[in-house]
Amino acid sequence: MSEKLISIAIDGPAGAGKSTIAKLLAKAVGCIYVDTGALYRTIGLSVLESGIEPSNTSAVIEQLKKIEVDIAYKGDNQVVLLNKKDVSDKIRTPAVSEAASVTSAIPEVRAFLLELQRKLAREHSVVMDGRDIATVVLPNADVKIFLTASAEERANRRYKELIEKGEQVIYDEVLRDIIIRDERDSSRAVAPLKCAKDATLVDTTGKSIDEVIALMSNIVLEKTK
Repeated sequence: MSEKLISIAIDGPAGAGKSTIAKLLAKAVGCIYVDTGALYRTIGLSVLESGIEPSNTSAVIEQLKKIEVDIAYKGDNQVVLLNKKDVSDKIRTPAVSEAASVTSAIPEVRAFLLELQRKLAREHSVVMDGRDIATVVLPNADVKIFLTASAEERANRRYKELIEKGEQVIYDEVLRDIIIRDERDSSRAVAPLKCAKDATLVDTTGKSIDEVIALMSNIVLEKTK
């Protein structure tokens, strides 16, 4: 990899494995990993902890005045800070995920986090994943990838992940939540989930993580020659 900073944007629906894949890809190509979903989850956590209904737009916007979100790195691990406190573990619950999905549709929330994301890309070579990285956050990214998988496969991955964490969940409910979230993310007025015209589509259905990383590493190599 050259000394020139590069930016790799990975978009895709919930449960496509973006975080896992992006983290491994970053290590493979010598970039830092930026989990933008974690930033939105942090807003969701703050809203829930303050007793605010995520759909109460005006209250959520007011809450932004009390929030400072940042990212730090401990070795290879990204740590998410809410008002200087590490909340990396607290943001990984289904309730926070749902709150993040609702509040991320608010234009003021997206604007609040946009500059932080762009600042990281100006200062580092990054692999950044989310819903609108290639289309809105980093429209001039060197590499754009849209990572997807069937709803059933994504639900099965999320189900196993939650079970391993000791959560009591039902597969059919996880699948329903995935489908609802797909619809919400794709149809929202602000920065909807969509594949950028110049992005490479990568479908991970039936593929191992090693196969996906090898495929995406080759895409990065080709695009950054």
